[in-house]
Amino acid sequence: MLLLTINAGSSSLRLSLFEQSGDGLVCMNEAYHDGVTERDLSLLGDFIASVDAVEIKLIVHRVVHGGAMLTTSCLIDDVIEEEIERLTPLAPLHNPLALVWIRLARSLLGEQVPQVAIFDTAFYRSLPDVAGSYALPRELCRRHGIRRYGFHGIAHRAMWQRWRELRPDVKGGGRVISIQLGSGCSITAIDRGTPVDTSMGFSPLEGLVMATRCGDLDPSIITYLQRQEGLDAEEIDLMLNKQSGLLGLSGESGDMRVLLNSDNPDARLAVGLYCYRVRKYIGAYLAVLGGADAIVFGGGVGENSAQVRMKILQDMEWLGVELATDENNNAVGVEASINTENSRIEVWVIPVDEASVMAREALAMLPNA
Repeated sequence: MLLLTINAGSSSLRLSLFEQSGDGLVCMNEAYHDGVTERDLSLLGDFIASVDAVEIKLIVHRVVHGGAMLTTSCLIDDVIEEEIERLTPLAPLHNPLALVWIRLARSLLGEQVPQVAIFDTAFYRSLPDVAGSYALPRELCRRHGIRRYGFHGIAHRAMWQRWRELRPDVKGGGRVISIQLGSGCSITAIDRGTPVDTSMGFSPLEGLVMATRCGDLDPSIITYLQRQEGLDAEEIDLMLNKQSGLLGLSGESGDMRVLLNSDNPDARLAVGLYCYRVRKYIGAYLAVLGGADAIVFGGGVGENSAQVRMKILQDMEWLGVELATDENNNAVGVEASINTENSRIEVWVIPVDEASVMAREALAMLPNA
């Protein structure tokens, strides 16, 4: 039996094929594509063509926003698709693309193959009210489902689960600050497996500086620009989601690799602000957790940029964080401990394996699996 996982990001596509082997799953094939648009739909057909499509018995999708209704993984039917589509205004870069791949997979593999949605927001369904609420009129929030949902839940869950495997001696998994740095960026405070706060909120726009998203913003800026520039809602959404962040700050690129090699002062500011925002959140989450056992980096930037990790954690020895320079520099795309022996808080690079988390959870939903 083969399982296909489809993980569509705002500009990327990860495809993985698993075979059920005894009580476990074995990854048979995988592919990663960046800069993906709806013009690249042939990528899925090409990937499926590499195997006997008849053997694919289950398709698993990462869906970014499940809202207040879709708080657990579920089989996809017409009702679920409609709800995913209804939530598009809250995740305009992600939910529409998820629907594209869901419908394409159905057309390629047939109606008879079940499809499962795994929601990023589900990991945060039990956020404490003080972390999950906004200080807006309560009735207005209830009427429109306005709350902090949190995102990248599958990635943060994967990092925490791997940390638990690496350190089974830490009771209950301890207190962990997990940091997902890629095109989208987020940070989560996890207390013994339960997330107690996270940087993304009502949409994936809140929190850290990202490739093209602004992160935290004084909301009065939006109404000011509406008046001064005459921008409508769609134009502001476009600016905040696709024209801001590293790209907007630098005026050059949203790619951290480009900016780290640039002599442009605006590029240096973009990198500095990106790292400062992560550093600021680490401090906040140390306060929330009352300390931490580990800080874990994942995602394309988090796993591959020693320079970014160093900029984030430098001069934090007074907090108990001591980075080992050689170990940090050598940790590029590999799992590694990068703290010194004297560091009171462990620091790890853990490649994020969302596909395995998705596949295991979906398989557990099948009654005959």
